[in-house]
Amino acid sequence: MTRRLSPVRDRGNRSNRSTRAATRVRTALAAGLLALLSAVTVTVAVAAPAQAAGYRYWSYWEAGKTGWGFAAQGPATARPADGDVIGFRFAVSADSADAKKPSTAPNFRQLCADVPEKAGSKRVAVVIDFGTAQDAPSGETPPQPMVRTGCPLVREDASAAEALAGVAKPLRYDANALLCGIAGYPAKGCGEQVAVTGSDAQGTEGVQDGQGKTEQAGPAEKSAGSAGSGGSSGGPSVGLVAGGAAVLALGAAGVWQARRRRG
Repeated sequence: MTRRLSPVRDRGNRSNRSTRAATRVRTALAAGLLALLSAVTVTVAVAAPAQAAGYRYWSYWEAGKTGWGFAAQGPATARPADGDVIGFRFAVSADSADAKKPSTAPNFRQLCADVPEKAGSKRVAVVIDFGTAQDAPSGETPPQPMVRTGCPLVREDASAAEALAGVAKPLRYDANALLCGIAGYPAKGCGEQVAVTGSDAQGTEGVQDGQGKTEQAGPAEKSAGSAGSGGSSGGPSVGLVAGGAAVLALGAAGVWQARRRRG
């Protein structure tokens, strides 16, 4: 004899199946939302500009066989020989490996072509690069022309600092004999620490002062409209947002279908 389920039990079974289906849908929806939020968090974290400590200062360089090399000692103690080329560059950098070189090549014959030898003296070619506006302190502008050269005749035991003084006075030093200013630039400050933001595709970088204010963002400043020209706006991609919307739509449809079966 065939046993038939009562209408009450049959409705109860359908209700239980609908409840389990709705639970599975809600679980899948929660997992989808969690994945979406995680992806957005990762995207924003990756897009956030990195910051590193840098210093704004005059770096000292000496000519080598392959070009400029970062000097192992300061200009006050260095003793260049006749025929040497020394250079100075004002910029923001983290350390010697990151320091920017003078933009003019160290060519002694060219720089000292009009200065003849003299007994008891030595010729030292000097290159001074005042740097770019991006590295200038707030409220100051690098002198023009940006690069100044000279070939002073100094005594045979003169230091690099003395050779520099023969080309660009006044020089400014701090209490620790650190070179702070050449030819009056910059007017104040000496090796102060600044925050350097992430570089863009062309290697320019934003420099921030000690109060967190960005002084320069580089020649190609990024704006909200840069994303339309092929750049990244730093936010979640269109595909990511669309995928999240699809997850929400599927979850909503599942919940509606479960409720319909329950009814």
